[in-house]
Amino acid sequence: MDRCLNHSNDCYKFLLFKAECLALLGRYQEAQEIANEIVVKDQKNSDALYVRGMCLYYQGNSEVAFQHFQRVLQYEPDHQKAKVFYKSSKKLHNKKEQGNREFKAGNWQNAYSLYTECLEIDNKNKSINSILYFNRANASFKMNNIDACIEDCSKAIELDDGNLKAYLRRAKCYMETENYEAAVKDYNQAYKLDKSNKENYRLLKDAELQLKKSLRKDYYKILGVKKDASDDEIKKAYRKSALMHHPDRFPDASEEVKKQEEIKFKEIGEAYTILSDPNKKARYDNGQDLEEYGMHDNDHIDPNVLFKAFFGNINGNRSRNGFSGFEFSFG
Repeated sequence: MDRCLNHSNDCYKFLLFKAECLALLGRYQEAQEIANEIVVKDQKNSDALYVRGMCLYYQGNSEVAFQHFQRVLQYEPDHQKAKVFYKSSKKLHNKKEQGNREFKAGNWQNAYSLYTECLEIDNKNKSINSILYFNRANASFKMNNIDACIEDCSKAIELDDGNLKAYLRRAKCYMETENYEAAVKDYNQAYKLDKSNKENYRLLKDAELQLKKSLRKDYYKILGVKKDASDDEIKKAYRKSALMHHPDRFPDASEEVKKQEEIKFKEIGEAYTILSDPNKKARYDNGQDLEEYGMHDNDHIDPNVLFKAFFGNINGNRSRNGFSGFEFSFG
């Protein structure tokens, strides 16, 4: 084609054939530049308008593309290629708008079905299909189908790795499922795509904090209390767990079980030491490193001492709780 244009560089037929090929290769800007130059000289050139419509269609602007194909058929009613794109763009636009209306009305399942129908219209239109997968993901999210939402967001990103909204939605799903590492990756990509948006940066930092916190011991989980537990609830939880897992309850257990219970008992004491201290608890809740402030000396905690301090001096005899003694050591 370029050789032909070397001999006749002003031939509209050759130029538009080249532009059409560029559009099919996904090189939309180059194709549009050729078509635009011809439209400037000949506003009713149906082939040039057709190429522009193609580019708009494959870039996800089905409504404006539809208008271009309309104009082409006004000037040249038998333009076969324009007829095909006219029908596809019209069907795609109308079906997508129906889906959007159902979504706004709160009819999530209907919206999901309509977006699915849209995706069957033209599997070559990567841009619009990326949008449709994202829209369908939103419908799944509204129906609390997180796995389906993540799957469709991934498909949207696969078709268009610049789909910012898909990264943000998938990251939110990862946060809800406590997959903080994946959430950090998506929020980081979203921030790279739009660094001017301060909210993207805030979301990234929050995900990084949650990831950091998730990698530590979950003291609330160890004691079996909620994160908003009161001081009394924390004390009661420690009392219950410490009595339940005290090694003296397992004199006849295997060495493996004894070791597991010793570790559990020590973790319970560690959790109580942090959560019962307002300063340590506040820093723990904020994701701050307790070591930086000399607050994390749990490797030196003697769980026996903590236990006796909490329950009082039992003198090593069998108590009303059924324990024969409380002294033991950790390996």
